[in-house]
Amino acid sequence: MRRIVVAGGGTAGWMAAAAIARTMGRAAEVTLVESDAIGTIGVGESTIPPLVNYNRLLGINEADFMRATQATFKLGILFDGWKDGHDRYFHSFGLTGKDHWAAGFQHFWLHGLERGHQQPYDDYCLELTAALQSKFAHLPDNAMNYAYQLDSTLYAKFLRNMAEADGTTRIEGRIARVELDGERGDIAALVLDSGARIEGDLFLDCTGFRALLIEGALHAGYDDWTHYLPCDSAIAVQTENVRPAVPYTRAMAHDAGWQWRIPLQHRTGNGIVYCSRYLSHDEAQARLLGNIEGEALTEPNRLRFVTGARRKQWHRNCIAIGLSGGFMEPLESTSIHLIQRAVLRLLRMLPSGAISERDVAEFNDQQHTDMLQIRDFLILHYKATERGDSAFWRQCRDMEIPDTLAQKIELFRDTGRVFRKNEELFAENSWVQVMLGQGIIPGSHHPIAAKLGDEELDRLLGTLRGRVRDTVAGLPAHGAYVAHYCGADAPRAA
Repeated sequence: MRRIVVAGGGTAGWMAAAAIARTMGRAAEVTLVESDAIGTIGVGESTIPPLVNYNRLLGINEADFMRATQATFKLGILFDGWKDGHDRYFHSFGLTGKDHWAAGFQHFWLHGLERGHQQPYDDYCLELTAALQSKFAHLPDNAMNYAYQLDSTLYAKFLRNMAEADGTTRIEGRIARVELDGERGDIAALVLDSGARIEGDLFLDCTGFRALLIEGALHAGYDDWTHYLPCDSAIAVQTENVRPAVPYTRAMAHDAGWQWRIPLQHRTGNGIVYCSRYLSHDEAQARLLGNIEGEALTEPNRLRFVTGARRKQWHRNCIAIGLSGGFMEPLESTSIHLIQRAVLRLLRMLPSGAISERDVAEFNDQQHTDMLQIRDFLILHYKATERGDSAFWRQCRDMEIPDTLAQKIELFRDTGRVFRKNEELFAENSWVQVMLGQGIIPGSHHPIAAKLGDEELDRLLGTLRGRVRDTVAGLPAHGAYVAHYCGADAPRAA
């Protein structure tokens, strides 16, 4: 298992190569094959907090990384129009209020509503309040939870430089065919257009939607989740910045899907996600271009996809990383995270000799669990809606959903409780913020909240709000902080 061949570059390929080369050193020979003639998807610009730790694990200097990728900080996602078409709510990183070991903060907030408190749940979250005031700073003890909004093409280039410095060999060329071992059925080599033959012991499929190795050669199979997540198309375009970058991503619902807006240092990423049954490609492009700020810097990039997951992420001596392993629309910025999870999981299970089928089974089970849990969280945004203004939203509102999600929704609706299972990505506060934002209000709360008398409850809630208010008041503007932190250009005035 010494020779590891990465098929394809882009974010997935170079995240894998950089991590393996830096972690394994001379214990592994990493070769990456990519073709400059094949474009990358290159629209995954919004991330979630685990990427901060991923970069730290690789010893990446954050300021250097942000300067190289033109990144801004991200504190969450602002959702427009998802509940009834006219609403707005925020899914932030971090915690809201202060939990008790027996019950989350939402129970105390719900009890406060019963006792006459009118302050919204949002007022108790530092990241949310800072985001809406466009403020940011690193705080002691990592008290501010954040991620990045970045240029994924520049991130791949940054990682390539790092990986090559750590010994990764890059080979330019298009993969013409995948050669199998006739006796075992494993992948033996990649054969390029030039005739070059790249042998390896372990192959990572980072060829995107094409999945040339895991599906094209090994036929691992694919589970289609379009029933739950009906959007099947996207169009992306980059525009000039017309205002200082805010530390959050926007997800704006429309009658056949939604639109994103992601501000970076040097430009803004925009895109529309939609179901082609209800909106044509030309109509979608016109809608996107009619709802952007600033001049378009690129031609619109159209994408077609089938939401779902590869049945086997690790099959024989091939592991799917990134889009080759499955795809879920970028509603909660999980695409780069799933690359990260697969890479780190591979490093924990990297074979020293023959591949263990137990490792393969465990890897596939963990990957599948990750994707199912993320899938359920995305479905929540569509299912828990009061919108009936279009055929698309009526389909989403009325669709059957997985039992796992139905249990989470009804448990929260009845009791206000959320339980995190099997180290799932989205923690209790994420579920609470989205369910409240989508209009699911619990009918009861934990009785421990009633232990507090009116004065104690007033003091608790007032103290928590005050801490958030005072901390945010002392934070600098996000754009100015980014410019100071990584040497970016000063933000443009609004």
